[in-house]
Amino acid sequence: MQNLASYFNTLHSHIMDPDRIPLAITAVVLAAILGVITGPVAGNANPLLWLVYDKTLGGFGERLDRVHRSTADLALRGFALTAIGLALGLLIGKFYAALVFEKPVSGITEIILLSTLITSGSVWYALLRLYFALEKKQALQGAYLSISRSTRINLAATDDFGITRAGMGFAARSFDKGLVAPVFWYLIGGLPLAVIYAALAALGWRFGKDGFSKGFGAVPLALEKLMGYVPSLLAAVLMTLATIVTPTAAIHKGVSAWFGHKNRAPYAQGGYPLSALAWSLDVSLGGASQDLSGSAIHGTWVGPDGATSRNDHKHLRRAIYINFAATILFMASLCGAYLWSGLAP
Repeated sequence: MQNLASYFNTLHSHIMDPDRIPLAITAVVLAAILGVITGPVAGNANPLLWLVYDKTLGGFGERLDRVHRSTADLALRGFALTAIGLALGLLIGKFYAALVFEKPVSGITEIILLSTLITSGSVWYALLRLYFALEKKQALQGAYLSISRSTRINLAATDDFGITRAGMGFAARSFDKGLVAPVFWYLIGGLPLAVIYAALAALGWRFGKDGFSKGFGAVPLALEKLMGYVPSLLAAVLMTLATIVTPTAAIHKGVSAWFGHKNRAPYAQGGYPLSALAWSLDVSLGGASQDLSGSAIHGTWVGPDGATSRNDHKHLRRAIYINFAATILFMASLCGAYLWSGLAP
């Protein structure tokens, strides 16, 4: 038995660097606190690096993504933009690594830099403002704008039910792509690898259009899926477990989201985390929408047969509960991994 435990400890240390776990936990706490205090930066609750990519490559990519072009031409253009984005990510990753090496400041520098790749508190801030706006049936300054910019969904083209579905979907997808996945790759490869993942996630968010990009966003989506699939499974497990402490949520329904294909979200539309959320709350999420560039997104309806798509602020509140509880569970799992590594005092 002791040999078996020793084997797993050795395997654990080869998969990831346990010394990074306390830094990752601190970065998650920092992102949560700062996000709740400041709210979304420029009305966008996604990680800060995503905003950098949006500002530097967003306009350039929009000029390249011409729908009258052939699918092959658009895919080639998307490949070129992805190559530029990855080159930029390599430069940023090297800069982050050099800065940590030259000015470690007892790990504080690494914690701050990692926090630019993740999001949590700003998501809660944006979703809570949306919740209060829907509950009071009155617009709160920036409430709808933050969700629209963060999800890239044109909320002016939908009703309150569609806005609520967008917010609930964001609760699942931001936890997956904006928290679990970048921390996962940070633990394995440090800041440079986490930056590469965040760069791909940003490009997929900006140009992927949930898989309806006519080819331009195909390359970043495929590469992000290559890096993001395993972390998305972890995110879905945590969201499923979070239903235990969420009022009216049913964990057995969340577990059922893992089996079968009908009414489940494709990976590009939220995958297992979104499916787990919809099935746990017995609601229907997804559906058709319009992105900020005017493109039609023919999203899949996700959730049990007969589940309502007329979701209101009460459904959104439960989605916020699950996101928050899943974040706590994620930090607890990191603590457990650190204790398992044998490095804890």
